[in-house]
Amino acid sequence: MNALIIFSLLLVLMLSGMPISISLGLTVLTFLFTMTQVPIEAVALKLFTGIEKFEIMAIPFFILAGNFLTHGGVAKRMINFATSLVGHWHGGLGLAGVLACALFAAVSGSSPATVVAIGSILLPAMVKQGFPNRFGAGVITTSGALGILIPPSIVMVMYSVATNTSVGQLFMAGVVPGLMLATLLGLTTWYRARKFGYPRLAKANWGQRWRAFRKSMWGLFLIVVVIGGIYSGIFTPTEAAAMSAVYAFIVAVFVYKDMTLKQVPKVLLDSASMSAMLLYIITNAVLFSFLMTSEGIPQAMAGWLIDAGLGPIAFLLVVNILLLLAGNVMEPSSIVLILAPILFPVAVALGINPVHFGILIVVNMEVGMCHPPVGLNLYVASGITKMGITELTVAVWPWLLTMLGFLVAVTYVPEISLWLPRALGMLN
Repeated sequence: MNALIIFSLLLVLMLSGMPISISLGLTVLTFLFTMTQVPIEAVALKLFTGIEKFEIMAIPFFILAGNFLTHGGVAKRMINFATSLVGHWHGGLGLAGVLACALFAAVSGSSPATVVAIGSILLPAMVKQGFPNRFGAGVITTSGALGILIPPSIVMVMYSVATNTSVGQLFMAGVVPGLMLATLLGLTTWYRARKFGYPRLAKANWGQRWRAFRKSMWGLFLIVVVIGGIYSGIFTPTEAAAMSAVYAFIVAVFVYKDMTLKQVPKVLLDSASMSAMLLYIITNAVLFSFLMTSEGIPQAMAGWLIDAGLGPIAFLLVVNILLLLAGNVMEPSSIVLILAPILFPVAVALGINPVHFGILIVVNMEVGMCHPPVGLNLYVASGITKMGITELTVAVWPWLLTMLGFLVAVTYVPEISLWLPRALGMLN
């Protein structure tokens, strides 16, 4: 009964157009002060202790690193490098877009940042070369979603905070699925380009490829800094995030010199406001999680699902449907912070690996970012291409189908996610 009251209240507030973070906070406060005897001090204390986790510090640093790279010409050099490698195949610039998104994803941690950085440079070039606007928009909108699957990933940090799963293990578990999805999106791009006879570029020689690599090397080296640093144990994911922010600043301002020192305060301010927004969602979600736990809702739900005879296969199907539906009305951070603490105990009780479950949630979030009504990537791509959301939705469907097929594979073949962490000795 209490669960019904809580979720009905949350739904009513969200449908009224209120931001999700405020809806969460108001739901918790209304329920606590009218239906329970929890003292107000406990709420205030929970607000502070909820974000007192070392892992959360990674979020502002990854946002800052992504902003430095987006403004600092790193994306342009990555696109040139990707084009020199695959530009001569069918749909050359489209394939270069997928590869550039995968490379940029490995340094930014954010999907919208990847769409902005790669799309704003590549989409006008594709139209100029004779590609239909829809084709370019479809490629970049869906490939940009790799930003949250290929580590580092802000959504993975959120899942870690919500479930106490190791960020390092999640990052390593995202590498193979990320590369697989990038390959599948590339194949879809190549097939459609070949089918419709879209243009190709002249083949670059090894000298041109080497020059393109040398120019993009400083940006690409950040991948080594983050992933290599975490795997080798030199620093934790949070320390890696801080390192990447400092490194991105040095590269953008002093190495590539695409950004002046005068522009740095604006980047810092933009990063601070985005971090504040995410941290505000986290604090309210932590409060919501505290209410759910104190009312025993996750435990009751776990018991109910297990008693209903739901095995791991049926449970994972239900989770996928639930997350895809949630992706229609909420953005990824909120979904992870609200639903992960509820679904996680059930998954563990059914013997599902927490790291595998985390990757499954992240892939669901990727799909959610590419379809309406709240697909963040769609809105970002719409701003770049000047296309309507309806037209964009039609444009992305071939790649979206590929992503859904990949989601089924990740759901029911745990080794896709778990092979690399196990091979590195991070999982038993």
